[in-house]
Amino acid sequence: MSESPDLQAQRAFQQQLTDAGLLVRSGVAGVYARNGVFESIVDGLTRMIGVEGAWQQAEVLRFPPVFARKHYERLDHLANFPNLLGSVHGFEGGDAQHRAMLDDMVAHGDWARHLSPSETMLAPAACYPLYPGAQGVLPEGGRTVDLESFVYRHEPSDDPARMQAFRMREFVRMGTAEQARQHRDDWIERIKGMLESLLLPVEAVVANDPFFGRGGKVMKASQREQDLKYELVVPICSEEHPTAVASCNCHLDHFGARFDIRTVHGDVAHTACVGFGLERITLALLRIHGLSPASWPLAVRKALRLD
Repeated sequence: MSESPDLQAQRAFQQQLTDAGLLVRSGVAGVYARNGVFESIVDGLTRMIGVEGAWQQAEVLRFPPVFARKHYERLDHLANFPNLLGSVHGFEGGDAQHRAMLDDMVAHGDWARHLSPSETMLAPAACYPLYPGAQGVLPEGGRTVDLESFVYRHEPSDDPARMQAFRMREFVRMGTAEQARQHRDDWIERIKGMLESLLLPVEAVVANDPFFGRGGKVMKASQREQDLKYELVVPICSEEHPTAVASCNCHLDHFGARFDIRTVHGDVAHTACVGFGLERITLALLRIHGLSPASWPLAVRKALRLD
């Protein structure tokens, strides 16, 4: 079976990026090292996003890319996205079990069967570790939190824009239904304007999360019907199927109910988050403006402080 034009374009772009040294293959699909040029673009985006979000006076929190398994189990991620999860396991045996594990590894057997689940899971979204610690009553006016971390989603791919481990910058709003939706709506235009200032051909579109299984079709339709998720898309490897580089999401009272987060009036809090895919925006810039930032339009270089 011949490859689709999209897949051909993805592999060609991946090859260009690795030939230029911007990404370094790791031997695992969708897992790369990034060189200094790539990171300088990410750093510029991080600064730019921070300036764009300064009006919120958000509190800053930086979580590690793992969080408690017991908190993961209070989410519905396992029910909705089992194909994307990442579980951390460790060795808890003695000498005999260690020898058996080594024997299995030498024999190219299933040595991982000797491991046990740890107390941690890999975070699939930067905001997930936030909600357990927000339990209780929010301050007057709610909370706005600035987050950034590596996240993990098990979807190996040759598409360089579909990495297994990548960075998300998020601004999360917790408060009333009105506050949450206003946060989401404000950021749709703000992100669009920011990306347009980088001379990217961006469009805001109604979207849905990739819910798993037969029941996922109903959830996708419901999410769209309720107008809960928008994505900011840019054509990276396909004009017909542009890539989401940022998203703006209303969660309703989903996380508020699961983690008992309440407003000062005693109502279950609503939440909303806006997320920037730092690697994806960087890849969009490299695709649109070329693999050498030194030759990019001056306005883009100045905006990212690449001079």
